[in-house]
Order: sequence, then C-alpha cells, then structure tokens
Amino acid sequence: MRLNNKTAIITGAGSGIGRTIALLFSGEGVKVVVADWSEKNGQETADMIKKQGGSAVFVKTDVSKAEDVAKMADVCLKEFGRIDILVNNAGIVKMGPLHETSEDDWDAVLNVNLKSVFLSCKKVIPEMLKQGKGKIVNIASVAGLVGFENTGPYCASKGGIIALTREMALEYAKNKINVNCIAPGVIKTAMTKDMLADTAAKSGFEAQTPYPRLGEPEDIAQAALYLASDESDFTTGEVLVVDGGWTIR
Repeated sequence: MRLNNKTAIITGAGSGIGRTIALLFSGEGVKVVVADWSEKNGQETADMIKKQGGSAVFVKTDVSKAEDVAKMADVCLKEFGRIDILVNNAGIVKMGPLHETSEDDWDAVLNVNLKSVFLSCKKVIPEMLKQGKGKIVNIASVAGLVGFENTGPYCASKGGIIALTREMALEYAKNKINVNCIAPGVIKTAMTKDMLADTAAKSGFEAQTPYPRLGEPEDIAQAALYLASDESDFTTGEVLVVDGGWTIR
C-alpha cells in the first residue's frame, strides 16, 4: 500500500473526482475525512469506504466558511490523530458572459473554489509543521491555464489556485510540506454532465482532446495518488496537467 496508515482530508468528496480520490486513497491504506456540503453524498462516500474495509468519517462542510473548515480539521485530529494529506477538491462553476455575471455568483465561485484553499491550508499547515512533513494537493483546471468562454469566475478561481500553489510550495518547501496541483481537462462528472449531454459540445471537446477519449475521475485520482505519496517527495510547486493533450495544441 502506497499510503498505508496515513490520514487525509478530501474536500468535495461526496461525488465525482473527490469521491474517486477518497476511494482510491482508502484502498491504499489511508484513513479519510470525507468533507462535503451534501450530507447525503458525503455520508454515502464514507459508507462506501467502510464497506471496502477502510476507515472514514464524514464531516458536513461548507469549505467557504472558516468555522466549518476548522471543524473539518479538528475531527480529523480527534478521530485519527494527525493530518498527513490535504486534497482541496471542492469546486463549483457558474456559466455566463462576464458582463452578465452577478457579484453574488462571482463571490460564490471564488469563495468555494479559491478562498477554501486558503482556509483549509491555513488550518492544516500548522499541524503539518508540527509533524515535519505533509502533502497538499489542490485541484485546479486547464481553465486556469487557457481561456474558456462564459466561465470568468471559474477561470479566475482556478488560475488563483495555481498561483497560490506555487507560493505555498516555495514558502513551505524547507519544512518538507509539498504543495502541488492538478489541472484536469474535460472530465466526465456531474459538473460536466449537462455540457456533455449536448452532442455538439461533446464533439467539440472530443475534437480538442488529442487522446481518443474524454477524461474519467480515475485519471485525476491516480495523479493525486502520486502527489500524495512519498514518490513525489522531490516534487513541489508543480501543475500536473491531466487533459489528454488539450493544452499542447
């Protein structure tokens, strides 16, 4: 097992990429704190982990609120005694032209996608400093590297995650805290379900992706596993692009 006896907090673990990461990590020996705003989905993930013989606890969490994030970390420490890995995966998207984007929608996306990374890291890093080591994996997007129409707040938030990842990596490298991020391309999840239901849109995404398929949550989970493992000890501040070649065109 590549992560045996480690503990991890995974935000947005109630579905999609987050759930897949949680299940994969559990299979590699990780004790998992499943953090999600949805009690139904989050508890379901925790139950799935337990069913496969792993250890998990669900914490209902609004990652944009400091008090919820603090509770999330405190539960991890109470239940498992330490925090080895933090995966900042929670995210939302609001679609529409930038000039028609409301301030509320802008704030919602930036708070859930970017502010949450700050809040979670602010809470978790002191514990990793005490332990003398830690792994932080942030889930960004190729939308933080290239432009996508009608997703202004989302692109801004994901670009911010990339910049913050590099800053934190530099700041904490001396403490053996690795901070990296993954930039997924188009991945088949609930977030992209409506877009991919449009035949023309799906064909466009497939045409833009050199590899002959769109991404699966497992593709991102495997990348997260590497960045959370000891195998990546000399890797920090990196953006691991997992997009089937989208950004090489």
